[in-house]
Amino acid sequence: MSRQASKQNRHTARDICGLKSRKQAFVCLTAYTATMAAIADRHADVLLVGDSLGMVVYGFDSTLPVTLDMMILHGQAVTRCSRRALVVVDMPFASYQESPEQAFRTAARIMAETGCGAVKLEGGAEMAQTIAFLVKRGIPVMGHIGLQPQSVHTTGGYRVMGRSEPEQEKIMADADAISKAGAFSVVLECMDEQLAVAITKRIEVPTIGIGASESCDGQVVVTDDILGLTPGPYPKFIKTYSELGRAIDNTLSRFTADLRSRKYPGMENTYSAKKNIAG
Repeated sequence: MSRQASKQNRHTARDICGLKSRKQAFVCLTAYTATMAAIADRHADVLLVGDSLGMVVYGFDSTLPVTLDMMILHGQAVTRCSRRALVVVDMPFASYQESPEQAFRTAARIMAETGCGAVKLEGGAEMAQTIAFLVKRGIPVMGHIGLQPQSVHTTGGYRVMGRSEPEQEKIMADADAISKAGAFSVVLECMDEQLAVAITKRIEVPTIGIGASESCDGQVVVTDDILGLTPGPYPKFIKTYSELGRAIDNTLSRFTADLRSRKYPGMENTYSAKKNIAG
């Protein structure tokens, strides 16, 4: 099958939106590289090129230093090396908040240069106009409310959201606003479980939980976290399924020992000349 033909079977934003009626949890995994995209694509319905790559790949303390060029380069790699999953690319900090017009220019560039199927942006009711502006112009948008990493300096850091009644009312209003504005799905991050359940029942589009509730229509995780690749401690909502970081460390330790004892490279790892040219 040709590459073009195989990509015709890729999930679309409309497909994901329609999953809510099936009441079967769908899978969203982060992917930042070609290698991870090719592997995760076999399992995920959605591949999210998240701005979390700032911490995971580049070692930043937050997502704020991530640039649009970074997101596009990683988005290109993930789209190029996946076939099945819907690829969603995060819009980085300060690339869309100024105006709907700025958001459109950013989103249009992301989609044109990466080939992704949708973009994601953070924000509640204040971003509803922007979401509607993008959707009317042919850009599928995934929303993101609750804990918003791009806004941690104004919300009091990384904490569970929706534990007070005023906060619950605001987050519920955010969910209503962006779903009505046309977002095809909404990420609910790190919030009170009962609030996440109420939002999932209330809005018509799928919710995607991360530290929210198992009742969300889908779940998203940072893939490197569940693989045990990133340094801990991990948030409460993360379950590690492997210890690949430890396995890599052990592998490199064995390699280093072999190299220093000159067991590597061995004869089986070298190329022999047909004639002795040592002199």
